[in-house]
Amino acid sequence: MKEGGNDLLERFLGVALDDRWQWQPDLDKCYTVRGAYQLSTAQDAVTLDTAAGFVWHSQVPLKVSIHAWRLLRDRLPTKANLVYRGILTLEAHFCVSGCGAVESVQHLFIFCSTFGFLWSLVSSWISSSLVTAQILSDHFVQFTMSAGGLRARRSFMQLIWLACV
Repeated sequence: MKEGGNDLLERFLGVALDDRWQWQPDLDKCYTVRGAYQLSTAQDAVTLDTAAGFVWHSQVPLKVSIHAWRLLRDRLPTKANLVYRGILTLEAHFCVSGCGAVESVQHLFIFCSTFGFLWSLVSSWISSSLVTAQILSDHFVQFTMSAGGLRARRSFMQLIWLACV
């Protein structure tokens, strides 16, 4: 049995391959300080795990953090998700605001003319620049980082974003 188990490991996991180091940002080149600097200063899209890590804030109730975590992972019961799971019919997937668009997480929290408008009001209220990210996780991180590099400012912006969702 042990030999058969090794066969499976080699076949499906590639265990027989030698380990090697690889610089992931540039697979054709090796690691350079310049490459690491360019990577750290690039304004690329934020990974979902990075954004989801910001939702856990000590001054926010756990249920709010869980809601934001589910929001960033598209796990809220929007009409689009309920149609996808067969709970609602296809005809019932339009936005509750009556704008005629499909009710998805991205639509409700960013693009909807009724609910998405909240972000421009919040930005003017706190005298911050309007974040125009098209992806919710990018919106969260950009909104949080828009106050600058001080940790207290980022924490404040994080609290504002979590309160709004």
